[in-house]
Amino acid sequence: MELDIGGKEGKYMKSKIKYTDEPMGKLKVVTDFLPPPEQLVLKEDHIKVTLALKKSSIEFFKKEAKKHHTSYQKMIRQLVDWYTSHHQKSA
Repeated sequence: MELDIGGKEGKYMKSKIKYTDEPMGKLKVVTDFLPPPEQLVLKEDHIKVTLALKKSSIEFFKKEAKKHHTSYQKMIRQLVDWYTSHHQKSA
């Protein structure tokens, strides 16, 4: 028996699927139940601010953002949002 991919054949490997041109039988059309893309994007009101931060703080966030493939501004915004949420509940 010839393997499709290198290595030993294991108990999880299945045989190849063979496709044919045979009729598939009665088909059922499924209605689209997924929301459109514009409903998947959560939009919140944002206000742009100018904020002076320590150089070391920005360097930290830039380094961490690069490791996690995100934006450092997004990380800082999330930190402020978490802080606000936490202290609004306890007030």
